[in-house]
Amino acid sequence: VYKRQVVSTQSTWVGIQAQTVAKDFEKVFEVSDKVFVGLAGLATDVISLNQLLTFKTNMYRFREHREMKPETFSALLSTMLYEKRFGPWFCEPIVAGLDDDNKPFLSGMDLIGAPVFTDDFVVSGTCTANLHGMCESMYRPDMNPDELFEVLSQCLLSAVDRDALSGWGAVVHIITPEGVMTKTLKCRQD
Repeated sequence: VYKRQVVSTQSTWVGIQAQTVAKDFEKVFEVSDKVFVGLAGLATDVISLNQLLTFKTNMYRFREHREMKPETFSALLSTMLYEKRFGPWFCEPIVAGLDDDNKPFLSGMDLIGAPVFTDDFVVSGTCTANLHGMCESMYRPDMNPDELFEVLSQCLLSAVDRDALSGWGAVVHIITPEGVMTKTLKCRQD
């Protein structure tokens, strides 16, 4: 998180246990110009939950004639996950975006929608422990945009290199008031 930008990253690998199924699986989705959601978890639930979220945000846009704020989207997602608490979606979502004042918003959730809000970083997925350790050691507040991109890219690449169930590439989305910049990173290919 920087003063007026948020960075969202993802690994592109998906598989069944240690078997690779695809190396270009999308896990971060654009909700609006300033809101993205990352869904780490079971691939079928990622796809289904994304389709349901797309439907609900389109209905919100149709009824309200405006875009959903990141706080509102986070609350919607949390409620949707809690509704399925006895047969949950196997996804750990992260919501990243900019509010109306272009202040960064970050939230993460568990399988039943219990949210955590933070000002610095939030992680989820198979290499959570590695990624959390890397982010704690390299992240510092008030980095400029280029430093933030470089630090988060290095954190992601270092974390997935230490996890056999991650990798095969990474995507970085930089959300700013002027727009979204997407960059693709190369990771190990084994």
